[in-house]
This record gives sequence, structure tokens and C-alpha cells, in this order.
Amino acid sequence: MGPAATAEFLRLLSLAVPAQSDQEHPRIVMLSEPGIPERTGAILAGSDEPLLPIRNALEQLVAWGADLLVVPCNTAHAFIDRLQGLLPVPLVHIADATLRAAMRTSPAGGWLAATTGTVHSGIYQRRAAELGYRLLIPEEPLRSEIHRAGVLVKANRLAEGGTVLASAVHGLWQQHDLPVLTACTELPLAYEAAGLPEERSVSSLAALVTACVTELRTPQAVTSAAGWRS
Repeated sequence: MGPAATAEFLRLLSLAVPAQSDQEHPRIVMLSEPGIPERTGAILAGSDEPLLPIRNALEQLVAWGADLLVVPCNTAHAFIDRLQGLLPVPLVHIADATLRAAMRTSPAGGWLAATTGTVHSGIYQRRAAELGYRLLIPEEPLRSEIHRAGVLVKANRLAEGGTVLASAVHGLWQQHDLPVLTACTELPLAYEAAGLPEERSVSSLAALVTACVTELRTPQAVTSAAGWRS
């Protein structure tokens, strides 16, 4: 849904796969669908408008041959959670992957940097509570500034998005010196553009890639000579 984030996810995935040739990479089918209605606006309005298009897109991928699904958009998972049990193949959940990575990187806790829609949906807060993980939620106006940084990346204003995110992140660190979970897939791009220290963030994109490589390498449903799932 976010073309820049999707492209970065695929780049990171290609680097994470232990392949020596084209033939040793997994087969990937991708549907970049920018027409999905805006997720945060729908969540705040209590609208289901993105739900059916997201389900249709996932089912289209399955029809094309995918036996493992992944969506590099955090806010979309507020709707994907409602499709549990309705999808014919497994889906790697970005919030689960990011929180697992955060628990390894920073057992003491971390800040949630996400869209307003993701924060409002509570998908990270609920999972963090179940895991007993300390997840701090930014207050206004920093929360809105973090959201704005992601919007700027979507508008191809990467440098400006980095500047906005850096200001917000430094505000969070003044309160509690904990890593930032960049739980909007545009935010890792803004974080890097800002030149912020890599070791003080947990990228939802990188976490999703790690979880995908783990799942793809499972012995079930092997479909290629290299041993990968589709």
C-alpha cells in the first residue's frame, strides 16, 4: 500500500536471504495496490472501507500462488486482524514480528512510533500487554509529528520527513531513553534519512523481513528447488 515501503521491504528481503544466485531466492508474487482506502482516516472514523479491498488483495495473491502472505503496512493490520480464520494461507503479522524484535533488542521497553491510526487501533498495545513488554505511547503533539513524518515519505519528501521524525524522536528520548519502534513502514526510511543512530531503533520493516525469512525456510510446503515456500 505504501510503494516506497514495499520497495524497501523487497530490497531488505533480497539482502536477508542466504542466496548465491537468482535461483536460490524465493519466488515472490507482489501486488502493490495504492488504491486501498486510507487506513488511518477509516480507523478514526470507525469505517470498514479498507477491509474488503484488503481481503480481496490478499485473496488475489493466493490465487496467484502465494502460500505465505505478508503486508508491509502496519496500519492495515488493524483490518487484517479481523480476517483471522478467513484467509486460506498463513500471514506473517508485522506487529508480532516487531515486538519480538524489540524484546530481543531492548528488553527494558521501547517507544511506539506509528501512525495515528495504528496507535488508535491498539494492535501494538494489546500484544505488548500480552507479552508483558513495556511499550510507551507518545503524547501529543509528538504523536502527530510522527504521523506527519510518514505522510511526508509517502509524498516523496524523504528529507523533510526525516527532519520531522528526528525532532519528534529527540523529544521522546528526553522523556525516556529507550529505542523507538518504527511501527509505520515509512518511518524506517525517515529514520535513516535523519541520520539517527541505527542501534536506537527497531524497524518494523527489518523485523518483518527477519520473520519472513524464518517462515520461508520452514520445511512445510516446499515448492522450489532451493527449498523456499512461495
